Amino acid sequence: MYLERFRLDDRVAVVTGGARGIGLAIAEALGEAGAIVVVTDLDGEAADDAAHKLADMGYRAEAEQEDVTDSGAVDACRDRIVARHGRVDVLVNNAGIARSNIKAEEMSDEDWLAVVDVNLNGLFWNCRAFGNTMLEAGKGNIVNIGSMSGFIVNKPQEQSQYNASKAGVHHLTKSLAAEWAARGVRVNAVAPTYIETELTAKYLNEQPELRTHWLAGTPMNRLGQPDEIAPVVLFLASDASSLMTGSIVSVDGGYSAW
Repeated sequence: MYLERFRLDDRVAVVTGGARGIGLAIAEALGEAGAIVVVTDLDGEAADDAAHKLADMGYRAEAEQEDVTDSGAVDACRDRIVARHGRVDVLVNNAGIARSNIKAEEMSDEDWLAVVDVNLNGLFWNCRAFGNTMLEAGKGNIVNIGSMSGFIVNKPQEQSQYNASKAGVHHLTKSLAAEWAARGVRVNAVAPTYIETELTAKYLNEQPELRTHWLAGTPMNRLGQPDEIAPVVLFLASDASSLMTGSIVSVDGGYSAW
């Protein structure tokens, strides 16, 4: 009875930025639960590769090239998916970027806009596009990937634009949840800690001392793994969380507890 609620059999699930890292782990989790997974990514070839990997694992997977910063391209991506399947049941807004070690007083317009355009604007374009389809159907489920940076200020790296974008994701999640709850669409978010991905590895390679600072602020004293975020997303994407909307679930190794 209870395990069945985690199943997503034959549901159509879209994962933005799903070609690698956390996004790919999420796509695997949704595919294992029975969903038809559509991996979108700015890098179309990487999205194709991810879909092939998922198919080799026995999951039903497709790929779409999507620039989340272009609202017209997002609408077109939605239209192609709906044309094939007639609906979208689950949207996971995972696409995101980070630029750190930029002091606020020295930040260029480009450094600010690049992060906000992907992390907040792009997430909203997807919520709006796919949310409209869900609202028409009277049901649907959106899971946004926020960050513990939406709650706290990271140290020692300066990244005010990233922190602001993720705080925006959290409050947008609550706002959409409140607007759409009575119309059958749930909206929740996950707020991860530092996760070992290519992006994180880049920062640690450039500044290995960051690991010491990051772990010192984490009660569990370790970084997270993509496969530790994916099951939480699966929970929120499934009927197992049917009474939840507007929730921001921290998956941060205790970081925000200190």
